[in-house]
Amino acid sequence: VQLVESGGGLVQPGGSLRLSCAASGFTFSNYAMKWYRQAPGKARELVAAISSVGGSTNYADSVKGRFTISRDNAKNTVDLQMSSLKPEDTAVYYCNAYYTALRQYWGQGTQVTVSS
Repeated sequence: VQLVESGGGLVQPGGSLRLSCAASGFTFSNYAMKWYRQAPGKARELVAAISSVGGSTNYADSVKGRFTISRDNAKNTVDLQMSSLKPEDTAVYYCNAYYTALRQYWGQGTQVTVSS
């Protein structure tokens, strides 16, 4: 099983980034997909989630209206489009594939830094 995130980097406040997560080694379309983030000294928090077939999404209040999660079950990918980025969005962002609490997988994380 592999989840490989990409697309992180340094961006100025107000800018945009698109994170991608490429999945392999499991039946992607059976899993809900989530993006979490963890800032230094803080707990990991759920940012966005999308159901297995993509019909349902939900977002943390802090990113609603700014972030959009999407998935492509044909390509086994899940993306997180981030806009109007703020310094407080700075964190390591992790891709998560969730089936049950005992059957879930994590990527290695990608750093997003929002700074001028």
